[in-house]
Amino acid sequence: MIRDITIGQYYPADSVLHKMDPRAKLVGTLVFIISVFVFHTFPGYAVATVFLAAMIILSKVPLKFMFKGLKAIVMLLMITVVFNIFLTPGKVLWQWGILHVTEEGLKLAGRMAIRLTYLVIGSSLMTLTTTPNQLTDGLERLLRPLNKLHVPIHEIAMMMSIALRFIPILLEETDKIMKAQIARGADFENGNIIQRAKNMVPLLVPLFISAFRRANDLAMAMEARCYHGGDNRTQMKPLHYESRDYISYVVMWTYLGIAIVFRIVGI
Repeated sequence: MIRDITIGQYYPADSVLHKMDPRAKLVGTLVFIISVFVFHTFPGYAVATVFLAAMIILSKVPLKFMFKGLKAIVMLLMITVVFNIFLTPGKVLWQWGILHVTEEGLKLAGRMAIRLTYLVIGSSLMTLTTTPNQLTDGLERLLRPLNKLHVPIHEIAMMMSIALRFIPILLEETDKIMKAQIARGADFENGNIIQRAKNMVPLLVPLFISAFRRANDLAMAMEARCYHGGDNRTQMKPLHYESRDYISYVVMWTYLGIAIVFRIVGI
């Protein structure tokens, strides 16, 4: 389960998405997330499916690797679907005692399941095709107008990219600690909720210690290299738009326009 989380990981490949400017990919991911909530009918979600499938094909990331990240949210997905099916009022289709399934509940459960799934896949697609350094540069350039309000843009972008980069590292560390604790007789699967929570203590304590140690090592390494934030820093690889980036902006804004039209028309 731990190794199935793909958000924060980078998959090297020679694709159009990998070569795109990180600013375009960040804006495109935001546009896709907005469109997922703008669409509210299944024909609209069909358009989102076609758009997402096209992006996955262009990324050249294996489909099996892409959908592997969904295993980590299966439980959350099931809880969301069950609660929406049985707790949404409306036209009753099936009833047994106090439990009842409504037509509105089925539709809402389907929409929520699609939205949650597409949010995970869309976010994973961005991190799988963008290195942490590119994410930092892209965020900093996009948020640069906030410098006029004395917002520390560079520091914020750096913190976000480091946090994102630490996700797979901490997941790998968690997997190692779990295997070590299981070898010593720990049980993380059996028992009630309270017992499982108690069994997590031998996992959380060394994980927090490892996380703080890694953070301290990173801080010392940055200080040893005389790192400091600010507007006077230069970039080894300055960002600049290519023709493919301008085309991507046209595609994404057209896609968002279609989503808005679908919403207005009610399709």
